[in-house]
Amino acid sequence: MSDYSAALAAYDRFAFTDGPWTRTVYRRGQGPAVIVMHEVPGLHPLVIRFADRLAAAGLTVFLPSLLGEPGRPATRGYIRRSILSAICIRREFNIWRAGQSSPIVDWLRALARQAHADCGGRGVGAIGMCLTGGFALAMMTEPAVVAPVLSQPSLPVALGARRAAGIDASPDEIACARRRFADEKLSMIGLRFKSDPSVPDARFQTYAREFGDRFEAIELEDEDAQPWIRPPHSVLTLHLKETGPTKAAEERVIAFLKAQTMPVA
Repeated sequence: MSDYSAALAAYDRFAFTDGPWTRTVYRRGQGPAVIVMHEVPGLHPLVIRFADRLAAAGLTVFLPSLLGEPGRPATRGYIRRSILSAICIRREFNIWRAGQSSPIVDWLRALARQAHADCGGRGVGAIGMCLTGGFALAMMTEPAVVAPVLSQPSLPVALGARRAAGIDASPDEIACARRRFADEKLSMIGLRFKSDPSVPDARFQTYAREFGDRFEAIELEDEDAQPWIRPPHSVLTLHLKETGPTKAAEERVIAFLKAQTMPVA
């Protein structure tokens, strides 16, 4: 087996247990905490690059490993195998059903509580990508989470009109987030490429309907994407260009996370 550990050499590693799950978490930086939940196929180098930029911006990054081999580069074959793996472990990931968050979100809420206790600040940022994209919203039932970012939220799988418009959060989780957005003057960001079939128009319309002006949608064109797999999907990683709208989206996300989590001067 190949050794990909060099990609995470700058990070401290620890095991975190809550309930039935223990997962490896990588940590780097100083300042308020941000939990970065990786996309398929796992903690690949471009997810780590994004986390490095958060650490450089004065935040403490927590990278839980939920799928795949940490540090392994993303390839088409590796992505396909990871999708099949996610389906096979659907006990942790809610792949198909709308209106229900994934069981692993309870573990992530506990990680957020611990991260806030360790790092302080106004609260914790949470960013999900792809299969984990909607987790940041469901995590809002944890009071420590104050800055949710949903990048290409792909669950439930968009087969049929109901799932296309669905989001992987329960009615109670949605109501809690809506209440906290109003009472605590919080908000969230969602990002997608407009042509991405895994994040259809109807899903972002649901977010807009549920959360109104508390939902900031960043929607990008195909020509904004770094060439790779088409249609483009991974806003902050595989399809990020270092100039133009995707770079502006990355900068907006980092500014949002800092503004929401840093202590008030």
